Amino acid sequence: MAAGSGIGIGVWDSGSWIETGIGDRGRHGRDAQVATERMAVPPISGPRSLIGFCKARTRKCSFQSMDSLAFLCARCIVAHHPRLAVPAHLYPILFQVAFLDGRPLVLRDLVATWPFKELLLQRLLGHRKLLRDHSCKDCVQAVIQGVMEQLQQDVEEPGCHSRLRVLDMIGLSNSVTGNTPAGLTTPFITVVLAKACMQVSNHQQKFQRHGSQWHRGRSGAATAAPWPPGMDVHTDLCINTSSYNTVCNGLQAGAASPLRLKCREFKTEFIPASEIVPLLESLDPSCLRRINLHATCSGLKGLLEILPHLLRFPQLYSLKLEYSNVDLRNQTAESANKIRSMSRQLGMLPSLRELNLGSSWLSGNLHQILWDLRAPLESLELNDCSLVPADLAFLSQSFHAPALKILDLSRLKVSQGLLEPLRWLLEKTSASLLHLTLMACEMTDSHLDALIPTLQRCSRLRFLDLSYNPLSMDALKNLLQKTLELPDLQLVVYPEPKECYHMESSGFTLNRKVVDKELLAAAAAEISQLLENSGRSDLVWTYDRDNHRAPDYFSL
Repeated sequence: MAAGSGIGIGVWDSGSWIETGIGDRGRHGRDAQVATERMAVPPISGPRSLIGFCKARTRKCSFQSMDSLAFLCARCIVAHHPRLAVPAHLYPILFQVAFLDGRPLVLRDLVATWPFKELLLQRLLGHRKLLRDHSCKDCVQAVIQGVMEQLQQDVEEPGCHSRLRVLDMIGLSNSVTGNTPAGLTTPFITVVLAKACMQVSNHQQKFQRHGSQWHRGRSGAATAAPWPPGMDVHTDLCINTSSYNTVCNGLQAGAASPLRLKCREFKTEFIPASEIVPLLESLDPSCLRRINLHATCSGLKGLLEILPHLLRFPQLYSLKLEYSNVDLRNQTAESANKIRSMSRQLGMLPSLRELNLGSSWLSGNLHQILWDLRAPLESLELNDCSLVPADLAFLSQSFHAPALKILDLSRLKVSQGLLEPLRWLLEKTSASLLHLTLMACEMTDSHLDALIPTLQRCSRLRFLDLSYNPLSMDALKNLLQKTLELPDLQLVVYPEPKECYHMESSGFTLNRKVVDKELLAAAAAEISQLLENSGRSDLVWTYDRDNHRAPDYFSL
């Protein structure tokens, strides 16, 4: 399919793969809609008649329009025969059309009779632009309902197991970065799956209590029903205070349920440490790669309650502890022992490569936290951690520095004696560093000028975030010219230039920034023109931080 023509979807027909244009709003969108409305559908008495009609329609068309017509034929099947028995090779395109058109009943029936071992949603549906056209909540629920129908049939009719064994829902929602389809979030998916686990488990228990697990063999003797093979659902989970009870019950019920959740990334929001532990104990340890405990507010004591339970996850690469209320200031003998214990527990995670300690009060004690790690970190986020020169000095001399790919030192106060330690740290990370975030570091033009030579030596740098620093337009243009030679640089998030705003006080609001949108637009246009003149139109410079975040560690 031609570049820019939308999301490619195919169907196997007469020995060849026909590409379709689902989601193509430019080339086929309006024509497809008109053609659908005008298509004359003859009376159809069965699957062979309908499939024959679709093939006949396809053969009459030129190769250029075949992709659009394959989609139209699939839409015709979905619209007129939601329970129609069709060949296995038509299931993928019918699923795509049903999801695109928001037909949950059709989706449920397709999943309940899915003829393949795996159903990989993100691969099947393609880019998320396809999903943003309508709310997907009903469609996702329908997919889960179809799975439940399969599993209930497996319990009730042993030996007649369906083929679907793996449902992969990873990627449907993006809870950490980017936008999500309307109404579709990881917390929503988490609740739907938790309720499904409880329903499937309850159905199985009820069926067994009534004695139906015994069946007559060919000899007439009673035999035990074979255990259903069950289904693995790969997904990310996110639990908040409103969903905690439902998810906790669902995970515990799922331990003995044919519906097995395989969690890849686990996140909690505002859940205390004592309530996180039961959730961790209910997770399958084989697939988990990230744990994100956001705002546990439990301090060192709470983390020490949680950390021993992380040892059962051998593939745990990423641990995020932002807003955990870790305060290492004003240490006592008791708190010093807790810090050493925390360091030892972190050192017992052999696969750990990413650590986020954002919004902790480290204040010269970073070395105590990282001292026992067995392998160098590749991603370290220390946003708003009250760092002092000793922290940066330790990091520069540690075995982490030459391995770091992602470094976030946001709110590092470079004006308070931290400029030179920062420059030295960047020197040590220059050979490996890919993403650097220095947001809101009180960085002025003179600070940036001093850092530019070091930034130029970060030869692999792809992403640079300098947002919310008081920099002038001249300083930004100088940075642009000096970093053009970095071949891998793809995205620079710059602050609104000082010339484009002024500060004012009004009422209870002190130092409120008032941005002149016309001046800001003119500054952005000037930067774009400089990039174009330099032949680096591939390089993006933007002040829109919300829509241009650094890529995730696992995408490197």
